[in-house]
Amino acid sequence: MKNSGSTEGQSASELIDKRITELGDWRGQTLSRMRKLIKEAVPDVVEEWKWMGTPVWSHDGIICTGESYKSIVKLTFSRGASLKDPAKLFNSSLDGNVRRAIDIHEGEEVDASEFKALICAAAALNTSVGKARPRRAK
Repeated sequence: MKNSGSTEGQSASELIDKRITELGDWRGQTLSRMRKLIKEAVPDVVEEWKWMGTPVWSHDGIICTGESYKSIVKLTFSRGASLKDPAKLFNSSLDGNVRRAIDIHEGEEVDASEFKALICAAAALNTSVGKARPRRAK
C-alpha cells in the first residue's frame, strides 16, 4: 500500500493509526473498521493526511475522507452523487451536486459488503474519469 502526505516525518498511515488510537472510543473502532473495509475493497488504495488532519483514501482521485466528530464518524465520498447507492448507505449531504456522505452514529454498523461495493464503485469512477479524453480547444 502506498502512502503520501507525511507530517513531521510520519506517513499518512501512521497518522491515521495515531488518530484512531487517540479517539480511544467507539469512533476509533468505527474508523478502524471502515478503514479495513476500504483496504479490502481496493487493496492498492493510497492513504493520505490532508486538511490539517483528515484521513483520505484515494485511487486515481479521492474516494472518501474519514472525519470524526463528537457524535458521528463521517465518510464523505468526493463524487458520491455520481454513484449508485442501492443499499441507501448515503444518509448525509444528500442535497449537494457532487458529494455524498455516510454518517455513522454510536451503535450503528454499516453493511460491510454494501460498503465495499460502494468503495469499489467510487474507485472505478475515479479511474474512468481519469482516462476520459480531454476535449480539444476550439
